[in-house]
Amino acid sequence: MRYVVTGAAGFIGSHLADTLLESGHEVVAVDCLTDYYDPAEKEENARGLDLLRIDLAEVPLDLDGVDGVFHLAGQPGVRSFGEAFPLYLRRNVLATQRVFDTAAAARVRVVFASSSSVYGEAERYPTPEDTVPHPISPYGITKLACEQLARAYGLDAVGLRYFTVYGPRQRPDMLFRRICDALATGGTIEIYGTGEQSRSFTEVGDVVAATIAAMERAPAGVLYNVGGGDEASLLEAIALLEEISGRPLDVRHVDRARGDVRRTKADVTRIREVLSWEPAVTLPRGLERMWSWASARVATP
Repeated sequence: MRYVVTGAAGFIGSHLADTLLESGHEVVAVDCLTDYYDPAEKEENARGLDLLRIDLAEVPLDLDGVDGVFHLAGQPGVRSFGEAFPLYLRRNVLATQRVFDTAAAARVRVVFASSSSVYGEAERYPTPEDTVPHPISPYGITKLACEQLARAYGLDAVGLRYFTVYGPRQRPDMLFRRICDALATGGTIEIYGTGEQSRSFTEVGDVVAATIAAMERAPAGVLYNVGGGDEASLLEAIALLEEISGRPLDVRHVDRARGDVRRTKADVTRIREVLSWEPAVTLPRGLERMWSWASARVATP
C-alpha cells in the first residue's frame, strides 16, 4: 500500500512512518519542519525517510496512486492562548481543511490525529467518546474543529483522540522529555501546579498500532479514544523515573497552566471491541524505554 504521512518528522509521525516502511508499505513523508522546536531534531527523526517539505496550509497534497492519508501534522501544545493562536488556526484548522478537501475529491481514506484535549474537564472518568466535548484551550478547540470538518466533508475519515503520548523522540517541551533531560544533566524541572494532576499516559508504540489498525479496519466516520491502560499522577511518574534512572530530581512547582486539565482517563471500550486494540505497554516499561533513549541522547556528543 502507498500511504501519505503528514507530520512525518514529528514525534508520533516519524514512528508511524518507520513502522509502515518496516511492514513493506510505501510512505510519502510530508512535514513543514516548523520551528516550534529545533528542526534539527525533526530531521533526525526523519532520517531514512524521503521527506517532502510542504506547508499544508498552502500546497495541496498529490494523492495520485495513494491508498490512504495519515494526517498527524499540526501545531501541538495546550498553552495556545494569546498571540500564538493564529498559528493554531493555520496549522491545525486551515491545513486540515485543505487535506480533507483534497482527500474528499480523490476519495482517499484519512486517519487523523485529534486529542483528549477536546474533552476539557470531562464529565466522567474513564471518558467515553460520546462525552460532550468542552475544550478549555484554543488547541483543544482547533482539534474539535477538525473533527467537525471531517464530518462536514462526509469523507472516509477516522479520528483518533490521543491521550498524553510519550516515548522516544518525544518533543523537548513535553513533560517526560523534560524530566529525563533534567535527570540526565542534573538540572531542575518545573511542573505546573501540585503535580497531583493525573493522565492516561500512552506509549508511542501503542499509538502507532492503533493508528494503523484504524486505517486498515475502522468503519468510516468513527472517533476512537487511544489511551494508555495506566493512569498516574505527575508525581507518581516522576518517582518512577527517579527509580528507573537511579537519580534524584530537583522539582520546583509553578502556577497551574491555563488550559491544563486536572485529569484524563480514556475509556477504550469502543476501539477494543471494534479493532481489537488495547494498550500493551505498561507505564514502568514505557518509561524504561523513554529513559534509555533520552539518557543515551544526552550522553552522545
